[in-house]
Amino acid sequence: MNNLDKLISYFETFPGVGARQAKRFAFHVLTMNEADTAELAKLIANLNQSVTECASCHRFFSTNNSATTVCTICNSSNRDHNRLLVVERDSDVLAIERAGVYDGLYFVFGGTVPLLSSKENNKLRGGALKATIETRIPEGLSEVIMGFSINPDGENTTRFIESIIGEITKSHEVTISHLGRGLSTGSELEYADAETIKNALKNRA
Repeated sequence: MNNLDKLISYFETFPGVGARQAKRFAFHVLTMNEADTAELAKLIANLNQSVTECASCHRFFSTNNSATTVCTICNSSNRDHNRLLVVERDSDVLAIERAGVYDGLYFVFGGTVPLLSSKENNKLRGGALKATIETRIPEGLSEVIMGFSINPDGENTTRFIESIIGEITKSHEVTISHLGRGLSTGSELEYADAETIKNALKNRA
């Protein structure tokens, strides 16, 4: 396999990128001038040095050259630490933050549990989520919000999580709620506009 085919194959591993789009990305890289190509390579190479995964919510954040392991959201005293919104990926956090309609904390689950797949996703953080809830209950946690897309995989993931945390939340009277009207069936949270997210959170049940 030559370098071009390797690059196309790498792009195909990106979420939501098919073979045709991967080829477009690869050929676009070929049309870039040498300076832009070098800058892109430098940014990718240095990414792990400037961005890290939050030890609390597991979203990626810029460290600004500091040694901190917890992001600004989890560290903020202005956030509502009694609510925890569980989402599939980092981009969902970005969408909700842009909407400006939620002031609680987050937990990035790392993906979904596909309804029609027996393949295990090792990136899912079921154990870490349960541990986070156990830690936050003595600190006043009162609600866990399921913030997954309204589709079969999202709903299956919600059921999976509830099977993990159901016992501990019930015994400590922690409410489990779900995004309500606003998100239509089949829609993904990442692409929802501010008003849609606002209504989904407002009408959670």
